[in-house]
Amino acid sequence: MPRPICATIHMGALKHNLQRMRRAAEGRFVWAVVKANAYGHGLLRAAKAFADADGLAMIDLCDAQAVREAGWKKRIMLLEGFFDESDIPLLEKYDIETIVHNRPMIEMLKAHAPYRDLKVHIKVNSGMNRLGFLPLEEKVVKEELSRIKGVHVMGVVTHFANAEPSYLSEKPASVSKQLARMGKLQDETDVCMANSAATLWRHEVGGDAVRAGVALYGASPDSKISSRELDIIPAMTLSAKIIAIQDVAKGEAVGYGSRFVTERPSRIAVVACGYADGYPRCAPDGTPTFVEGKIAPLAGAVSMDMLTIDITDLKEAHVGSVVELWGKNISVNDVAGYCGTIGYELMCALALRVPVVEDEN
Repeated sequence: MPRPICATIHMGALKHNLQRMRRAAEGRFVWAVVKANAYGHGLLRAAKAFADADGLAMIDLCDAQAVREAGWKKRIMLLEGFFDESDIPLLEKYDIETIVHNRPMIEMLKAHAPYRDLKVHIKVNSGMNRLGFLPLEEKVVKEELSRIKGVHVMGVVTHFANAEPSYLSEKPASVSKQLARMGKLQDETDVCMANSAATLWRHEVGGDAVRAGVALYGASPDSKISSRELDIIPAMTLSAKIIAIQDVAKGEAVGYGSRFVTERPSRIAVVACGYADGYPRCAPDGTPTFVEGKIAPLAGAVSMDMLTIDITDLKEAHVGSVVELWGKNISVNDVAGYCGTIGYELMCALALRVPVVEDEN
């Protein structure tokens, strides 16, 4: 019998979330972002669920090839562009659109011209200070790319560092300040600026396309606002079973480092999930789990293959009870908040050894 842990991917939730983001996009082209193995949900699985998206956006050329070979006929965009000259022929072969974000990329494109129809997007740095040309450089870059025979400039892409409502407008990289840096560029045709957060909350952000990312997977882009409030549904449930229960006397320690010491006679359940499965080792005592309809707090350090929870007040819990680590009842953002990180990291960190099953609900 396999180890009693699994990640359930809810296909109906992915489809629902895409339609929710399409409504928020208000008629704009919707890129479904499937980078990082679709945020841990499975690339080809997500591509199937997002069949109604207008295009897929990702990072790796090999992923783009995989979805093409799996039958995806619509547009594909590489969010970081190509990384080597050897990638360029494959862009044309598989009809993959690429971001161009620096001058060496332009020089590589020149060196391999002419092309039949190579589609590129100009990445503009509007304040993230990560990738892209300055807004004032865009006109010259566009003219230079357009002079390369067979290159077709599709438009402009930028990315907001902070589009969630909790980031105040007076801070240095707010949406309003990034839009100001974009200047007249934001009013041009074929501009893609809005990520999930900007699509949901920043109605002043225009453009012709949006990139829906974490919201497609049912996690709120702002941890202070719940998925339920946004009408998005968590698409991943990580669950494992209780494999043992220990009756521990008052004053006894539990787990590595003995950080958790019982303050009363306690029932401690051992759950078949650890940091080698992707559950964060840094999770502190009190991090919530959900078992038999109630919250059970983490009690003791997470080990490689197991974690321990306090079920003293959960008389119904028994060996074989299913424990939800995150999903419908325990938000991945809540778990991440206890760990000082974000839900994105936890979903992407799901380990390969965890069995994954699909659920159409």
